[in-house]
Amino acid sequence: MKKGLVMILTLLFIATTALTGCGSKTESGSEKPANQTAGEDKKVEPFELTLRHTQLGDSKKNRFAILQDVVKKTESEVPGLTIKLDGVDSEVNRKEKLRAEMGSGSPPDIFDAFGNPDVKLYAENGLILDVAPILDELGLKDKFQSLAQWTVEDKIYGLPIGASIEGYFYNKDYFAEKGIQIPKTLAELEAIAEKVKADGKIPFAIGSKDAWVPLMTTNTLWSYFGGADITSGFAKGTTKWNDPKMVEAFAKHQDWIKKGYFKKGELGLDYATQRTQLVNGEAVMMFDGSWASSVFADATQSGKLHNKAGFFMMPPAKEGEGYSVMFDSNNGYAFSSKIAEDPRKMEAVKAFIKNLYNEDMQVRGLKEDGVIPAMKVDQAKLDEASQGNDLLQAIMAQMKDVKFTWPAFDALVQADVNTALGQQLQKMISGEAEPQAALDAVQKVQEEANAASK
Repeated sequence: MKKGLVMILTLLFIATTALTGCGSKTESGSEKPANQTAGEDKKVEPFELTLRHTQLGDSKKNRFAILQDVVKKTESEVPGLTIKLDGVDSEVNRKEKLRAEMGSGSPPDIFDAFGNPDVKLYAENGLILDVAPILDELGLKDKFQSLAQWTVEDKIYGLPIGASIEGYFYNKDYFAEKGIQIPKTLAELEAIAEKVKADGKIPFAIGSKDAWVPLMTTNTLWSYFGGADITSGFAKGTTKWNDPKMVEAFAKHQDWIKKGYFKKGELGLDYATQRTQLVNGEAVMMFDGSWASSVFADATQSGKLHNKAGFFMMPPAKEGEGYSVMFDSNNGYAFSSKIAEDPRKMEAVKAFIKNLYNEDMQVRGLKEDGVIPAMKVDQAKLDEASQGNDLLQAIMAQMKDVKFTWPAFDALVQADVNTALGQQLQKMISGEAEPQAALDAVQKVQEEANAASK
C-alpha cells in the first residue's frame, strides 16, 4: 500500500468522525434542457455528474452565479447531462468530506480542491484525473499564469479558478476624518492601531473560529520576519517552524492580541463576523484576501461602507525593504479519475472546462467578484473590468509594488502539519501556549510528516 494512501486512510478515520452531523446543501444546477431535436427518433439516455462547490452565502453569491451559468451552458451542450450541485462549507469540504471520500475511493465527479498538497497526495494514489490531455485538446495548456501547484511529473490534476493577494481593507472615511495615512512600516501600522483603539474602536476585525483566518495575518508576519522562502523549506527539512525568526513573528502576533488590537472572544467568531465588524463601524481595518472586495461593491452586504473601503498591503518592518505578499492560485476544481472510464462524462468535463476556463469568465470573475484571474488575460480587458471600482483598482495597482510573493502556507505543508499549526495558533490566541512552545509542537508534527513521506 502506498504511503500516501495510508495517510488518506488515516485522515478518513478522523474525517468520518468529524462528519457526524455535518450536512451539505444540494441544489439543482438548472432546469434540464430538452435533449432531443425535432424528428430525432433515438432517445438520449440521461446521465448525471456531481459537482461539489463551496460557493455558499451572500459573500460568494456572485461566484455561485458564475458557476450556475457555466453549469447551464454545459448541460445545454451535452445531450442527456444533468449536473447535480452539492454545496458544502469550504473547511468541511477540504478537511472532512473530501478526505473521507478519497479514503473510500469515491470522490464527486468534479469538486472544489486545493492543488498542493491535497490534490498531489490524491493524485499519487490514482484518485484524480490528469487534465493535461484535455488542455492540449482545447488549446488551454499555456493560457494559465501558473499550474505549478497542480502539476506532478508533467501531469496536471486540476485547474485554479483564480488568484488572490492578502492585505488590509479599511474604512476610507475614518482614515480621512482622522488624518491617517497609509502605513509604510509595521511601526506605523501599530501606531494607527493604537490611535484606533484610543478612539474606542477595534483596530483589526477578526473571526478566529476557523484557524486559517488569523493565520493569514501570522503567515504574512513570518514571511517578513523569516523571509519569503522560509515556508517552502518546512516540508523539505531545510527550515524549521521553531526558528528564532518564526518565534519572533508569532510573538508579534501575540503582542497585538495582548494589546487589544483584535475583538475579544475572537475564537468564538466565524469568518463572516469579521466583515460585519468592519461594515458596522465597530472595527476600522480587516486583514483578508482580495476576494473580499466583492463584499464592498454590494450595497446589501457593505451598508455604509458601500464603495467606501480602501486596501493596502501589510507593510515591511523598514521602509524600502519591499512588500511581501501572499500570491496564490491554489484553489480551483479537480476531477475524479473515474471520469476517464465513461466517455460521456469525459465529454461533459471537457465542456465544463471549456465553459469555465476562458478569458470572458476570468474577466467576469474579476469584475463581479474581485477574483484576480488565474489565466493570462489582456491587460486592456482587466483595466476595463476594474473601471468604476476604486477598491478593485487599488488592489490591482498595488501589485506593482510587490517585491516578494509566496504561496499560502497550506499549499506548502502536509495536511496534518496544517491542522497542528491551526490548533497551536488558537492555543496561543487563547493564552494556553506561548509562541516558542506552540512552534516546538508544530515542528514535531512536521518532522513526523517528513519522515513518513520518505
